[in-house]
Amino acid sequence: MQRVFADPDSPWATPGFAAIVEPVSALVAAFGDDVTFTRFVAPAAPAGAWRAYYAQWPFALASPDAELYRLAAPFVADSTVDATTFSKWGPELAARVGGSTLVLAGVSTDCCVLSTAVAAADAGVPVQVVADACAGVDEESHRAALHVLGLYAPLIEVVDAASLR
Repeated sequence: MQRVFADPDSPWATPGFAAIVEPVSALVAAFGDDVTFTRFVAPAAPAGAWRAYYAQWPFALASPDAELYRLAAPFVADSTVDATTFSKWGPELAARVGGSTLVLAGVSTDCCVLSTAVAAADAGVPVQVVADACAGVDEESHRAALHVLGLYAPLIEVVDAASLR
């Protein structure tokens, strides 16, 4: 839920971002201290295929503390799990989840959410993706990503926010 995806003038603007602020806020309230915000941030020096990626998106080669990488209002966090990869699954997030189900919401369904869900499922963690608390680069991509995520059942379950409350 970063500003780079919320800002309509950003090259990475996610059209459905505003529509998921309320459902994500409700999940934050419901899960309380169990909430972990993750952030996609640029590496100091892109390597491998990431060099071509940042050649396409040079604006994104900014410091992790740059305004574009901060959480969008109304979201705040004392700390975040940051990664220079689309997937945020790794030792830090695994430690936060423990043996529980990983409940995912945010942007973008067809990139970071998908990548994180599949990596966590591969690690044997049950995953729930909250469809109405996610947004993709467009509605068609969002629906396609949810379809693909559903193919991972029972490792990944696509749910709606009401079923978690």
